Amino acid sequence: MSPATHSVVLLTRAGCSLCDKAAVTLQAICDDFGIAVESIDIDAIAQVKPQLRAEYGDRVPVVLLDGAEHSYWEVDEPRLRSDLRS
Repeated sequence: MSPATHSVVLLTRAGCSLCDKAAVTLQAICDDFGIAVESIDIDAIAQVKPQLRAEYGDRVPVVLLDGAEHSYWEVDEPRLRSDLRS
């Protein structure tokens, strides 16, 4: 899979300082690879996708790479950069 085909999603919630920090870090990493970051507030989308809050609500921020959980609470920068190269 080429780097440009990866999907990166950050699961967040309002008022989460760890989420704010993760968003900045994740955006910087993804900018280096030319990848857009999708940010989803799990509380705001709970009516449509309640499973996101049920599964990830106690671990936000959560980084999903290609639909799978990659890291939570903090962005694992070395691992993410390595995985985005593959």
